[in-house]
Amino acid sequence: MMAFSTTGERPVQVKDQAKAVSSDVKMPTWFIPHGGGPCFFMESNPPHVWDRMAAFLRGLATTLPSPPKAIVVVSAHWLESAFSVTSGEHPALVFDYSGFPPHTYALQYPAPGEPALAARIAALLQAAGLPAQQDASRGFDHGVFIPMLLMFPGANIPVVQLSLSTTLDPTLHLAAGRALQSLREEGVLIIGSGMSYHNMRGYGDPRSGPISDEFDAWLTGTVQAAPLERQQSLIDWAQAPSARLSHPPRAEEHLLPLMVVAGAAGQDPGEKVFSDRVMETTLSAFRFGRTAD
Repeated sequence: MMAFSTTGERPVQVKDQAKAVSSDVKMPTWFIPHGGGPCFFMESNPPHVWDRMAAFLRGLATTLPSPPKAIVVVSAHWLESAFSVTSGEHPALVFDYSGFPPHTYALQYPAPGEPALAARIAALLQAAGLPAQQDASRGFDHGVFIPMLLMFPGANIPVVQLSLSTTLDPTLHLAAGRALQSLREEGVLIIGSGMSYHNMRGYGDPRSGPISDEFDAWLTGTVQAAPLERQQSLIDWAQAPSARLSHPPRAEEHLLPLMVVAGAAGQDPGEKVFSDRVMETTLSAFRFGRTAD
């Protein structure tokens, strides 16, 4: 396992680690769609509506420059007054969806936690002047375990979940990401798990197509812009075309994981890596930084 220092120093590599990642490997950051509830593990109506997204998620690990030492997932489904990080050694699953088939409540994702990494994340956030705390009892919600079952099904890489802030302040979430940039050079993959469009009343409505298209075009241009322009546009995202029709007021938690991974991207370029039409809306994924050679 990787030994993480909580003092801000570079980590010390344990000799018996089987899959070492050299210190010069810098992980990308990802913003991914996690679908609707346990959608990838049940029959959908209409059939196959989530198939392309599932295939995309299954193939993502092959795009990495090297296997990650650990994974930090920022899920839209955990909000706290202070940024909170799971610090248990064996996090349970939080089945925070309802009305789905019984077998979807028997899913398992026994990835280990990483208490030392959790402590390091809390320390980095606090050093940046951000409120942060550790939570040893919190488990992984479906914004974590559902996509992870597709991306890293072996569940053999340590996973830590980071909450959003209840402020829903994009500036604060960009700052949180910037505070965690150094983890990428230590073999840690940072994933934002949300949805590029998330208006529950709009799903399935044909009128949502042009709305989601307009916002997606703006979001794609913003992600692909120069870093300073990207940051300012993300701060002002609510002024974008169709922004509040795509993410209604006080319900933008599914967009905020993008702010964290964009902050963690630093000066690295961003790009759209996936898009699909699902339930009459356009849903996209974005990547910042290096891919596999």
